[in-house]
Amino acid sequence: VYRGSVKDFQGFDANQDAEALYNAMKGFGSDKEAILDLITSRSNKQRVEICQAYKSLYGKDLIADLKYELTGKFERLIVSLMRPPAYGDAKEIKDAISGVGTDEKCLIEILASRTNQEIHDLVAAYKDAYERDLEADIVGDTSGHFKKMLVVLLQGAREEDDVVSEDLVQQDAKDLLEAGELKWGTDEAQFIYILGRRSRQHLRLVFDEYMKIAGKPIERSIRGELSGDFEKLMLAVVKCIRSTAEYFAERLYKAMKGLGTRDNTLIRIMVSRSEIDMLDIREVFRTKYEKSLYNMIKEDTSGEYKKALLKLCGGDDDAAGEFFPEAAQVAYRMWELSAVKVELRGTVQPAGDFNDDGDAQVLRKAMKGLGTDEGAIIEVVTKRSNAQRQQILKAYKAHYGRDLMADLKSELSGSLAKLILGLMLTPAQYDAKQLRKAVEGAGTDENVLIEIMATRNNQEIRAINQAYQEAYHKSLEDDLSSDTSGHFKRILVSLALGNRDEGPENVTQAHEDAKKLADVSSNDSSESLETRFLSILCTRSYAHLRRVFQEFIKMTNHDVEHTIKKRMSGDVRDAFVAIVRSVKNKPAFFADKLYKSMKGAGTDERTLTRIMISRSEIDLFNIRGEFIDLFDKSLHHMIEKDTSGDYRKALLALCGGED
Repeated sequence: VYRGSVKDFQGFDANQDAEALYNAMKGFGSDKEAILDLITSRSNKQRVEICQAYKSLYGKDLIADLKYELTGKFERLIVSLMRPPAYGDAKEIKDAISGVGTDEKCLIEILASRTNQEIHDLVAAYKDAYERDLEADIVGDTSGHFKKMLVVLLQGAREEDDVVSEDLVQQDAKDLLEAGELKWGTDEAQFIYILGRRSRQHLRLVFDEYMKIAGKPIERSIRGELSGDFEKLMLAVVKCIRSTAEYFAERLYKAMKGLGTRDNTLIRIMVSRSEIDMLDIREVFRTKYEKSLYNMIKEDTSGEYKKALLKLCGGDDDAAGEFFPEAAQVAYRMWELSAVKVELRGTVQPAGDFNDDGDAQVLRKAMKGLGTDEGAIIEVVTKRSNAQRQQILKAYKAHYGRDLMADLKSELSGSLAKLILGLMLTPAQYDAKQLRKAVEGAGTDENVLIEIMATRNNQEIRAINQAYQEAYHKSLEDDLSSDTSGHFKRILVSLALGNRDEGPENVTQAHEDAKKLADVSSNDSSESLETRFLSILCTRSYAHLRRVFQEFIKMTNHDVEHTIKKRMSGDVRDAFVAIVRSVKNKPAFFADKLYKSMKGAGTDERTLTRIMISRSEIDLFNIRGEFIDLFDKSLHHMIEKDTSGDYRKALLALCGGED
């Protein structure tokens, strides 16, 4: 099935088009609208024929005339469209290695993503256009393992056999693990050989097997074991093996997000993928970033340049609201990865040489007399487990006849005080306090209610209920009921019971549950869409729900989250999405919330503090891993950049390390 956005123009006449372009550039000024309309609606093969017709009719070079008449980014885009794909890639690589410095990102993007045939065509085009050997030029401009991997990719010799040996899959996964995680130093040659030569189908299975035996995705091991441009190249290869469309969707997003636009990257991808997989890229982009590629281009560019890019994009998926096979494939792969058992690890461990009386004395000394030694307080509180902190509270009371919480409250202030005091409460007391704050006073903080209620297990929910009753002398369920309404109230009350099933998946029942969720057009008024989702999402075990979601994708070609967003709204939608994301990958759910709490202007310190406290002994180490996978920067780095003073010092201590 053709998945490009640009197709052959019906009724094509090369001479007629050549004449139209000549007229558009004749005289003073040029008709840019006519130029972009014609060129973006012809396939590359047809554009090559137009160039030939133009030369026959007028004895002139069309590309030279376009360069003369047009300027800036628009000129670069239009001229790029006129080159055959292999010559376009050759020009990009020539520009990347010419002059001072090398554009390694361009080399990585092209050589990691092209098929064997495309690589062969590129090498031949480079030789034809520049009378030089591409491999020799790249060898002369790069070094080390980065150079070696580029040379391997330049051979265009990746295996293409779809018949996969299970034994070889297991052996390759084992070899990669032993070459990196299990070895003092890293055997880069093993990574180069396996990732540079094996077939795509084989490597996808190797990555799945690696996840099972290593307990982490291959990408995370590459980040830990390799470095620099070599690391970036190997990550690009892995991403392209998993899904080329997802790789390019991510590249396009990064080219436009934040201040400024990386126009060279944007042009290169929009041109090179317009007749290959632009529809797939659009679909993955819409699913992954919750906005269409079309709208992001529209917001980030201007003038004829924007119009031409939008024509290449080929449509607005926000308007269509559709979800397509490539996006479903990406979603299904993520479900399969999430189903692999991974050991959850906190970053705060019990102190080995713990002495509650000694710690109580250190804290008393830090708060006695003029001034406060915040550093000493941070050192003790962040380096002890919650159970040890409870012992310190008792030792402080026994030794000094004073309430440690009250002393800390009087000595500390602002964000640091909230963080330290939160750490001194038990997890259930802390969650109960956050829930109480969310429902008391004017207005309700639905985000806090959703975050806590949608992510805690049965044991944690029951402990929260008990702590809430003890602290506020009323039931959590009553407060949730009186402060919320409708389906949202019913979701929260159901979750507050702490009665989620904890058994394994039931394949037959999962199929029936998926069918029930998929029946969005049901006219059964006795059971609304929200009620059907509630009866399954709030009661089934996580293991079972993962199977339900996989069945749902098979049944509908949709991700269940897409259906929720399309069919529901407001707090009900947000609650169900939080449950689904928590089931998919809870550390990734919290990584996303942490990122959003710090990105842009200002910091949402309440969310940042709440998550760092509540996950520090559960899965903060895993959250760190997901954070760097999702956002290409470490949680440690973002905290360091976005916070300050003793608050930052305490957060970094909880974070537990730089990735």
